[in-house]
Amino acid sequence: MRIFGLIGYPLSHSFSPAYFNQKFSKLGVDAEYHLFPLKNINELDDLIKSNSFLLGLNVTIPYKESVIPKLNFISAEAREVGAVNTILIYQNKLAGFNTDVIGFYKSLISLKTKFKHALVLGTGGSSKAIQFVLNKKGISFSLVSRKEGEGRITYAELNRAIMHSVDLIINCTPVGMHPNNDGLPMLPYKYLHHGQTLIDLIYNPRVTGFLKAGLNKNCRVLNGWEMLKSQAEESWKIWNNSPELYFKTNKIQSDVT
Repeated sequence: MRIFGLIGYPLSHSFSPAYFNQKFSKLGVDAEYHLFPLKNINELDDLIKSNSFLLGLNVTIPYKESVIPKLNFISAEAREVGAVNTILIYQNKLAGFNTDVIGFYKSLISLKTKFKHALVLGTGGSSKAIQFVLNKKGISFSLVSRKEGEGRITYAELNRAIMHSVDLIINCTPVGMHPNNDGLPMLPYKYLHHGQTLIDLIYNPRVTGFLKAGLNKNCRVLNGWEMLKSQAEESWKIWNNSPELYFKTNKIQSDVT
């Protein structure tokens, strides 16, 4: 039996086991998908050693960046993004990919809107995938963080002028995710207006406090469900393909630093 799973911490919010196990059953695939909550990314080494049938992993908060030094190979796209959310395991070697990119890209183009400038809330691994897609689509953006830093602004700096200068706001943080459904990114929501689109990468709950605030201001909203399904399907393509396709072609670069 082939084993796949998800690493991160905590993992109580994950849809992945039900999604993949249902998929395996439908396809008649002899495989199982499990949650592997790791309190520290260094626990990954023991996980790999103790599970000889483990062939693939998804990666979620907070390890999309810190997992990279653990990999033997990384795709060019994941290298450029600077984050990994999918791992292929082959002959005790780990190859990293980023399927969040295609997931967000499909969500963005489904809106059939030409955006000019976005606010990206958060600077972690998920945010990096979103930044990658925005750059590819020619959409300028400003990063928003709780902490001061180069190339970003803080939530406290957001004002009417900044809020009115954007037509797209993307929440890449876990704020508002189940079970903390009441959480809200610290935006001045009074400045939201019709004509703006709010995207939340969170899928549980389906309508977060962030999206509710947008709906109250007649904004267009989109949650992370479609992105999640798209990136999951891309992960399955990687796991279900011949490993040699990735380990012995130029799709993988072997000089992880």
